[in-house]
Amino acid sequence: MSIGEAACSYAVMILNEDGIPVTSEKISTLVKAAKVKVEPYWPILFAKLAEKRSIADLLSNVGAGGGGAPVAAAAPAGGGGGAAPAAAAAAAPAAEEKKEEPQEESDDDMGFSLFD
Repeated sequence: MSIGEAACSYAVMILNEDGIPVTSEKISTLVKAAKVKVEPYWPILFAKLAEKRSIADLLSNVGAGGGGAPVAAAAPAGGGGGAAPAAAAAAAPAAEEKKEEPQEESDDDMGFSLFD
């Protein structure tokens, strides 16, 4: 991220927090007040983004990755119907959610040390 992008990002967040409409002029004013020089196109780009997207939504979804689509559970073979296949399909996603976190490895676990 360039300095211009960072400065404009902070300006947009400040304007949004104060409930002030985000415009390229207001972004430029804040950036100039911070004594940061940016290319003239950055405030315009950030203002256009603020017109199309809710800044609050963008900020609340910062950590949400754009990963792949969720994997659907496979239908059980045999087509017997009834409650058992539905229960098996419901239990499969619950089992996937419980994943163990990897344990941190120390130098001793890896078989070498800084001072060997």
